[in-house]
Amino acid sequence: MTPSSQPDPANSTALTAPDNEPGGAMTFFEHLSELRKRLINSIASILVGAAIGWFLAPHFIDWITKPMLKALGDAGLKEQLYYTHPAGYLSLLISLSIYLGIVLASPWILYQIWLFVAPALYKHERKAITAFLFSTVLLFLTGIAFGYFISLPYVLRFLTSFKGPVVPLMSVNEYFDFILLVLLGLGLVFELPVLIFILTLLGIVTPKFLIDNFRYAILVITILAAVLTPTPDALTMLVFMGVLVALYFVGVGVSWLVVRRRKQRLAAPAEAG
Repeated sequence: MTPSSQPDPANSTALTAPDNEPGGAMTFFEHLSELRKRLINSIASILVGAAIGWFLAPHFIDWITKPMLKALGDAGLKEQLYYTHPAGYLSLLISLSIYLGIVLASPWILYQIWLFVAPALYKHERKAITAFLFSTVLLFLTGIAFGYFISLPYVLRFLTSFKGPVVPLMSVNEYFDFILLVLLGLGLVFELPVLIFILTLLGIVTPKFLIDNFRYAILVITILAAVLTPTPDALTMLVFMGVLVALYFVGVGVSWLVVRRRKQRLAAPAEAG
């Protein structure tokens, strides 16, 4: 073998560096078997979480009804919620148990998702996915906390401020559906930076595009703020707009980091050559 045909140790090291090693290949049926295993593990964790949630549900009901009871008291109404069906309260307990089970099992479910996709990823991609999953959960929980402690009291105060010749009879089941809609909605709204991250990865948006179209984003944000804060208080609406604008610019920063990392990866082979 001539010297020119011998492998270059430097190049060999570069090709087998840990950061460049892909995961192991699997056949189609092995993928199906792995997917079934992860699904079974996830469903089992939800069932275990729901069993735990059954014991936590009564205490959780006390927690979620506090904003409504306070709003009723502030409006001079009786601080009481009712169920209007013989199985209404039992149905609420079962629903809460399932939702709590999903929440309690979510770390394990995310871990199962990670175990399924990780073998097919490069090491630098695994790090990115880990940060992505963590950010998604953190932003979603932040949105729920924002909804419960800030948005919900204003919304309920506004809705109970209307008085007339009739007296409201607040159903605990309908209230639960309402609060679930509000909190999940805000949790999804707080995923805006994650959405921008995905759109940037797909090449649909860039930081320049986001900045150039900021005026259109402000219009959408204003509409969202008006929907999320159905109160005549302009100051409250401005607070919500400020939060959404901040999330938008966090997304712009994330988009800039994605584009910057992509340019660095593309420039690395050219510099090495």
